[in-house]
Amino acid sequence: MLFQSITHVTFFAKDLHATMAFYEKLGCQMKMAVKYKAYANRPDSPYYEQAKQTPEAYCIVYFEVAPGQFIELYPASLNQKPHPAFNEQIGYSHFGVVVADIQKTRAFLIEKGVDIDVEPKIGNSHTWQMWIHDPDGNRIEIMQYTKDSYQVIGHIDE
Repeated sequence: MLFQSITHVTFFAKDLHATMAFYEKLGCQMKMAVKYKAYANRPDSPYYEQAKQTPEAYCIVYFEVAPGQFIELYPASLNQKPHPAFNEQIGYSHFGVVVADIQKTRAFLIEKGVDIDVEPKIGNSHTWQMWIHDPDGNRIEIMQYTKDSYQVIGHIDE
């Protein structure tokens, strides 16, 4: 394969601090946080004007989900539209993460106050799955592979 991994997915957050707190609850670790002031001397940057207005505010935050894999967050602008509902538009739908034990993960999430949208169940691909969402409604699929998971053994309908 050409690619080694997916490095990150990126979201605009309506309330950046609430979204940061959510990913911290999930056990993700903040790995990088850049404030607008980093662009104060960069008139070529789209962050240049914001650097003058709110230099101490974060403009980019990276949370590490697994080694070398990140969720990148940007603060949303005031006029930015919310994410569409599932199946409403072409493009982004959700991202998935793999865990070793989905039931322990569920218990951890409940303990942290995270709402479970879809309880753990075996999907058509013979993989355990459950669903949650972040404060902006971005859907997250949590999966646990089984010995029969199509993602492990392969499966192509013909």
